[in-house]
Amino acid sequence: MALMAFVRVPARALPRPWALLRGAALGRTEAAAGISRGARRFGSQRVLVEPDAAAGLAVMKLKDPPVNSLSLELLTELVISLEKLENDKTFRGVIVTSGSAGVFSSGLDLREMYGKKPAHYAEFWKAVQELWLRFYQSPLVLIAGINGACPAGGCLLSLTCDYRVLADNPKYLIGLNETLLGIIAPFWFQDTLVNTIGYRAAEQALQLGSLLPPAEALRVGMVDQVVPEDQVLSAARSVMAKWLAIPDHARQLTKNTMRKATADRLLKLRDVDIQNFVSFISRDSIQKSLQTYLEKLKQKKG
Repeated sequence: MALMAFVRVPARALPRPWALLRGAALGRTEAAAGISRGARRFGSQRVLVEPDAAAGLAVMKLKDPPVNSLSLELLTELVISLEKLENDKTFRGVIVTSGSAGVFSSGLDLREMYGKKPAHYAEFWKAVQELWLRFYQSPLVLIAGINGACPAGGCLLSLTCDYRVLADNPKYLIGLNETLLGIIAPFWFQDTLVNTIGYRAAEQALQLGSLLPPAEALRVGMVDQVVPEDQVLSAARSVMAKWLAIPDHARQLTKNTMRKATADRLLKLRDVDIQNFVSFISRDSIQKSLQTYLEKLKQKKG
């Protein structure tokens, strides 16, 4: 297949956009001064970080309306924001939530996977991998305050966290629903869900592309707590206090031990995973399926 000539590129050779944006994406006043001094909010175009130095935590809000689709730019800015907090010893925990009403994140931006060149698909998938690796292995306590719908890549982002609080709204469905779009969840998506809810429940949910309402998500363990919509952040803060009461070194070593095998599996197969993704997403049948879905979305908006 002619496309394969484009995809056999080692992952390490691909551009690392987060390295290029490190200075430009963040407000330089806060970046230069250090966020711990004034504890002022900082951020980029698509991510707002509200530090609470006294509590040792920060609230990271996805702000890329209307639905916080995980574009290459948003993926990059999330990684940069997390890295900045990790590098400041003031902060021991992060609450990841949404600044857009009714949606946590709609998932991966399908526009990044349609009508582009193989090199772009490879760059985009590298960024998706990087987001998962950085959030899944973060030494900080990560709590997802899920205050809206949370399908596909949005669900994956929440699953990287240590604890998930979901708003009790029947419209706020959560799950890895890739099969409904005619695509498949990669092995590391699958591994993350298996680690969270167990093999049989994960197998069924992945094959059916299940999107679960709050009560069902809580029952299977996809989320840890369901609370009234106006209490998501306060509940997340209460849970964070419990986690931060544990000595960091003990908790971090335990987290690393528990998650290392899952992360190492992707690290070992990272280049292959990129090649497989580019090969799969470039198929005519998949491109036609994505085209149909994107056209339906346009019609709904219209």
